[in-house]
Amino acid sequence: MIKILDCTLRDGGYINDFRFGKKIISSIISKLGESNIEMIECGFLSDMVKYDEDRTFFNSTDIIKDIIGIKKKNILYIGMIALGEKEIAGDKISLYDGASIDAIRITFHKNEVNKGIKLCSQLMEKGYKIFMQPIGTSSYSDEELIGLIKKINKINPYAFAIVDTLGTMYQNDLMHLFYLFDHNLNKDIVLGFHSHNNLQLSFSNAQTLMQIYTKRNIVIDTSVFGMGRGAGNLCTELLTQYINENIEQRYDVIPLLEIIDDYLSPVFSKTPWGYSVPYYLSATHNCHPNYASHLLNKQTISVKIIDCLLKQIPNTERAVYNKTLIENIYIAHQNRTVNDTEILTQLAEKFTNKSILVIAPGRSIIEEQNVIGDFIYKTQPVIISVNFGYTNIKTDYIFISNAKRYEMFCDNNEFTNLILTSNIQTNKQECNFIVNYSSLLNDNPSISDNAGMMLLKLLVHLNVNKIYLAGFDGFSENKSTNYFNNEMVNTVDFEELAIKNQSIKTYIDKLKQQTDIQFITKSIYASV
Repeated sequence: MIKILDCTLRDGGYINDFRFGKKIISSIISKLGESNIEMIECGFLSDMVKYDEDRTFFNSTDIIKDIIGIKKKNILYIGMIALGEKEIAGDKISLYDGASIDAIRITFHKNEVNKGIKLCSQLMEKGYKIFMQPIGTSSYSDEELIGLIKKINKINPYAFAIVDTLGTMYQNDLMHLFYLFDHNLNKDIVLGFHSHNNLQLSFSNAQTLMQIYTKRNIVIDTSVFGMGRGAGNLCTELLTQYINENIEQRYDVIPLLEIIDDYLSPVFSKTPWGYSVPYYLSATHNCHPNYASHLLNKQTISVKIIDCLLKQIPNTERAVYNKTLIENIYIAHQNRTVNDTEILTQLAEKFTNKSILVIAPGRSIIEEQNVIGDFIYKTQPVIISVNFGYTNIKTDYIFISNAKRYEMFCDNNEFTNLILTSNIQTNKQECNFIVNYSSLLNDNPSISDNAGMMLLKLLVHLNVNKIYLAGFDGFSENKSTNYFNNEMVNTVDFEELAIKNQSIKTYIDKLKQQTDIQFITKSIYASV
């Protein structure tokens, strides 16, 4: 028997910080029930995060009762405990009473097997059906999996899953694991399959699994609209329609489409998920998709460079995301050291006792052109633009720290006064002031090499007394409004942009303690 487990409210929560809204959470659960989805995952069980009724984090099973409302027969309502990430002690889980969730999924890494088994036993004694989910199943050797299965058989949980964490499994990989599990697991243990769509294989792998003859019950994970971190998951609406047409008429797909139309499409328009080249690269390198996301969000290096940097991740670090590691790999790649002592002296002489106007590419430089023009007329500042050529006003210098922006600029411009950071490869040494990239970094990973902040740090280092800022609008939820030129709009996650906003404001406020910095156009970074 094939059953579907929908994890929209849990895996999908990585897209919107799990903030669906209380009414929407209840509505999604209700509509999944209307569609006859057999298993509904309501969210994470964790006391590591403060409870918020609008998010799918719950610090007790009692709280979930109100979210579920009237339970529908023949549906299994589920919560997840992620060991080492989002967890809660077993003794904080109430005894099963039939009014809240019926089952708990436990995810664990290789080094957490014994901890996971102990928690499984504890929760089974409390009456819950338990799913055991080994993260990155394909990273286990056959010998390791047999050893794990023997331990699982001893406690005999409700279900045990093949988890394609990195979205790298082809049909042969899945078949191999299925037969290994099917022939060695206790016969009454349900076999689950959780996939990610990095290589666009989730749907085809699910079809392969459904075509295998077995007496064992199979549970396939899905999410509505494929909502999930990175490349996302298998779409619930696709699998239900497939089963309706090829196995038996079992599901009502319309409520699933209503979930998409009413709730998920607006989220997707702000923070899209799904197949992309970086997630493809993360899968081909067998590494966690957040590594690719981190490099993609930099918007400073090409896909070719991302590929090279992913290759440098040690095999032992690939399955679990290590932000510090990938940031260090990125910085090491960027850090081409030069002797900039003479250059800094030259720039200091040019900027001494001058007011500096720094122009960033925010939309306000178009909307407030008159303000900028009046300021320039009255103040006669030295004008430096950041990562772009501002054609409306004669710019004295252009500061570029982004290799992609430099390539775009050089294709269309001839400009003699370029201030480049040393990570930029150029043959036009005589036209440029090249300063050390590493000396302009700051210690906040989200903006460590943000071009605007690097330039401000340089100017403060050169003892500039007055710095005026235009076009430093800040990042908005509507990405199309973040730049004066639509060609500069990027695909950075909004969550990442929100973090950048706060980090930039904090950094500018810190620099204000060392020099006079003023905004002449609108900016969310201006102190109130």
